[in-house]
Amino acid sequence: MDYVRLGTTGVEVSRLCLGTMTYGTPKWRPWVLDEEASRPFIKRALELGFNFFDTADIYSLGVSEEILGRAIKDFARREDVVIATKFRNPMGPGPNQQGASRKHIMASIDASLRRLGTDYVDLYLIHRWDYATPIEETLRALDDIVRAGKVLYIGACSMFAWQFAKALYLADRNGWTRFAVMQNHYNLVYREEEREMIPLCQAEGIGVTPWSPLARGFLAGNRRRQDWGETVRAKTDDRAHKYYYQDDDFRIVDKVAEIAAARGVPPTQIALAWLLRRPGVTAPIIGASRMEHLEQAVGALSVKLDDAEIRALEEPYKPHLVRDHQ
Repeated sequence: MDYVRLGTTGVEVSRLCLGTMTYGTPKWRPWVLDEEASRPFIKRALELGFNFFDTADIYSLGVSEEILGRAIKDFARREDVVIATKFRNPMGPGPNQQGASRKHIMASIDASLRRLGTDYVDLYLIHRWDYATPIEETLRALDDIVRAGKVLYIGACSMFAWQFAKALYLADRNGWTRFAVMQNHYNLVYREEEREMIPLCQAEGIGVTPWSPLARGFLAGNRRRQDWGETVRAKTDDRAHKYYYQDDDFRIVDKVAEIAAARGVPPTQIALAWLLRRPGVTAPIIGASRMEHLEQAVGALSVKLDDAEIRALEEPYKPHLVRDHQ
């Protein structure tokens, strides 16, 4: 495993982050693994050198946080791992059980800390922009929980570059804690972030931790136009069906498969190797529902694509609608 600084912070994280949306309860999503099935993945990730783990309160409505917290307690030392969690999505039916208001932030961080079984989180992210709450209110509340010692660093997820720039400006102007990380949607078949967000992050020293680096499994090469694919997730993941599955997307997957076959490696390693080489990228957030997913992801760190392969992978790309900024 390789390690890299998280943006311009002093903390070092593994070059790959293990995302835990897959771990929780199938009552939330049919493809989610329960705790007994989940724990071996967290244990193996630690053995492989992962020290960076990402979750969110919305994942299985808190169960993912609980599973991760218990696994870290059993398999690692708290000081050796970097835990990221997120807030903003609805956690109940009440009008104040969602959003990025001071009220919801204060309740959410305490609830996440209880579920994770820790007295602080390393990285706390706003899970999309809240159009109903002034960003000044959100930033001041986040600054307060950092000063209280409940959070070490703060971050944000997919939003427009102008929104992120405004937040950074206001934090600097008011002496509040600024966002250190952008967790955005970025992979070989969705590259719209290259236009504005990633250059902004590079200019401001922001760590970039892309979610869905394999396009929700689409870049594994086992999806089909006619019936989505064989797995439960392939057949039921409506968001993936909206994001990808264009003809140009399948042409990119064909190039991934072609290069993978020539090199004798799985397609996922080619797709990850491309992303790891992209300017500004700190640590892609990978998911794993089979043990070989972890092993293959680590193997991608050793795959060095040449310029001709990079051109072949990038050439079929066509612009996409901007997705998931709401």
